[in-house]
Amino acid sequence: MSTVVPIELAEQTEIRAYVDFVTGAPAPVWEALGIGSLRVGAALALAIREDPSRFFNKAGGFGADGPITEDVVAQVCEFYREQGVPQGAFMVAPPLLPQDWASIAAKRNLTEGGRLAKLGCEVDALVGSADGIAALDPDLRVGPVERHHALEWATVMMTTFGFTAPFMIEMAAACVGRPNWRQYAVWEGERIIAIGSIFVNGDCADMFGGRRSRRAAAAAPSRRCSPPAPGRPRTQGADGSSPRPVPKRPASTTPRSTTCCAPGSSRCTRGSPGSGAHSRACR
Repeated sequence: MSTVVPIELAEQTEIRAYVDFVTGAPAPVWEALGIGSLRVGAALALAIREDPSRFFNKAGGFGADGPITEDVVAQVCEFYREQGVPQGAFMVAPPLLPQDWASIAAKRNLTEGGRLAKLGCEVDALVGSADGIAALDPDLRVGPVERHHALEWATVMMTTFGFTAPFMIEMAAACVGRPNWRQYAVWEGERIIAIGSIFVNGDCADMFGGRRSRRAAAAAPSRRCSPPAPGRPRTQGADGSSPRPVPKRPASTTPRSTTCCAPGSSRCTRGSPGSGAHSRACR
């Protein structure tokens, strides 16, 4: 059975997860990393000046309050210039692109980047499918993460994705225990070998995870955990890189293009997919 998640809700959930993940960091981390965010109507933009990966320099959530206009794009581009980042990305689902998008992009020196496929399913169906997952090895255990494990959890999370710049791990650790977040881990003895995280946005949730080894992949908590039934969202989603062109997919997936802008430059560079549950939209 296919699950259809409203595009606008899926887009809003993802960008809200990114923004909350980053901006919930303590003030010293904000200052050290050069974190900035912007809201333009329903859309949100995020920047981390001192993160060389440029992964988090992205804007999304467009279309929830009306068509994307040139003024909205201009405000986001100006935000990235003010933040002093070399590149930013607009994440937009193709059905939400306005008819004059080519003209808007040309005026703002934007070029098409990588493509992602957003996957979603009913949470109850996901929980039910857990019956088909092989049992954990006896020396492994899975469960929720508490504050005293936040730094180790964040270390696995950020090093898995290659986010090793100073203060990035401290930024991630700050989301453990915050409202609307659920963090999980797989322990091998006293050592965390795999992690998962869920951000809840009303009836929808965004999920991502990472692991330290091949063995940890089979035990990934994102396959084994879900929010508790009280207050559980109806649907859960995650992103993955997609080859181009994007093939036909079930109703539960949303292809999405990413446009990259290089503030202060006369041109933009084409994004390329990265590895892990979320792709690096721009390089």
